[in-house]
Amino acid sequence: MKISDEISLSARNLLRRKGRTALTLVGVVIGTCMVVLMISLGIAQTKTNEEMLQSWGDLTQVQIYGYGTMMGSDGKPLYLDDAAIASIKQIPHVLAATPYAQGYTMSGTITAGRNDRYTMDISNLIGIDPTALEPMGFALQSGSWPTNTPASEKSTKLQVLVGASTGYGFEDSRKSYNSPKRYRYEGQTDASGKTLPPFVDINKDEMTLTLKTGDGSTEKTRTWELEIVGVLEPDGAKGYWTQSGIVLRIQDMKMLQKVYDDMTKTKEQNKSYDQVYVKVDDLKNVSDVEEAIHELGFSNTYSMNQQREEMQKQVMNSQMIFGGIAAVSLLVAAINIINTMTMAIYERTREIGVMKVLGCELGNIRTMFLLESSTIGFIGGLIGLLISLLASFVLNNLSTILAMFGQSGGLDLSGMMGGGGYYMMDGSGGNTISIIPPWLMLAALVFATLVGLVAGILPANKAVKISALEAIRHD
Repeated sequence: MKISDEISLSARNLLRRKGRTALTLVGVVIGTCMVVLMISLGIAQTKTNEEMLQSWGDLTQVQIYGYGTMMGSDGKPLYLDDAAIASIKQIPHVLAATPYAQGYTMSGTITAGRNDRYTMDISNLIGIDPTALEPMGFALQSGSWPTNTPASEKSTKLQVLVGASTGYGFEDSRKSYNSPKRYRYEGQTDASGKTLPPFVDINKDEMTLTLKTGDGSTEKTRTWELEIVGVLEPDGAKGYWTQSGIVLRIQDMKMLQKVYDDMTKTKEQNKSYDQVYVKVDDLKNVSDVEEAIHELGFSNTYSMNQQREEMQKQVMNSQMIFGGIAAVSLLVAAINIINTMTMAIYERTREIGVMKVLGCELGNIRTMFLLESSTIGFIGGLIGLLISLLASFVLNNLSTILAMFGQSGGLDLSGMMGGGGYYMMDGSGGNTISIIPPWLMLAALVFATLVGLVAGILPANKAVKISALEAIRHD
């Protein structure tokens, strides 16, 4: 028997009992629709979670903290110093690593304007390895990166990067602390609604860094001219300092710290950096890199990937629960297919006997029944997928649809899907509730077809075991 004949015969057999075939399809449709929708909700929430975390910070970045006393495997003190950073850079999948230091341990000011009228606290100084900035995804709005040649203690000029809004960080020292005119904020306007510029123009005005110790007759100072070589592209997710900070080379920051310690006669110095940022090449490698850092002895780490994994676990747990419910629907559908095909065998017993007497091979008979059950699974899966696509469209545009009928509101699925209340999925376009990618559509069709195929194996085997003589005598 040709395969085309088997397909034609199977189609006629399914159409012979249209009502029963339709009822059998319903179970497959419901099961497929539920499975696809549950998975699509999970995919959408995972995507939304990652976008939210990405807005908080770099998902491929690991932060190492050097606070407290750390001990190596040999029992000796462990320091988060340049040697440790060199070891971290050797870890597979690490693109770059840089220490992160702030000027809060020093006393001084950054000044600009005539007679140093405008001032900024020195704590806004940030020390970073400039060679790591570009590999870590930082960009320049204008200018160039600092050179790798650090300044010496005798230098009078320091290369710096600034944020585009750094000028707003200066205060007018001629105004009292209680005067609103002492400060100027980005976006501030005058009485006529005109935007007020910052006190300091980073593109024109000169800036001076001054370290100060003591008071009155015992006061000591040391000054450097700040040479702005580049303006950073603002990126709040990577750090506030890309918007309003002043970035030094880490070697220059260490030099300033040494000069300040000498001025204050401080002998004990911190041998560890407070923080080190590590850039990983891909999100999937963050956990491995973090584990490798722990093996080096630096267990105090943090990455956005930790929160991401926790949120994924919540979504996965919810998907497993609701996916299990959907799987029960497919199981019921499979049982219904078995029942339908078994009844078809009893109704077509004489037909099967005639086919055997005429020399039809057993394999052809088995294939015919498997084709029928697979067709039920495929058609049911196709209809279920189409309904899922329609439901997904409705969910993603729910607010718009409700607005057409004069209603308002949305649908909060964050608790149901284990989102922990991180966001409200309202179907307004801000957050996508359901995502059905092509691979999920294909998987749904294949899975539904396989359910039908597997469900038809038992009836098909039963059909080929029927005796030809007994089948011909069957009424």
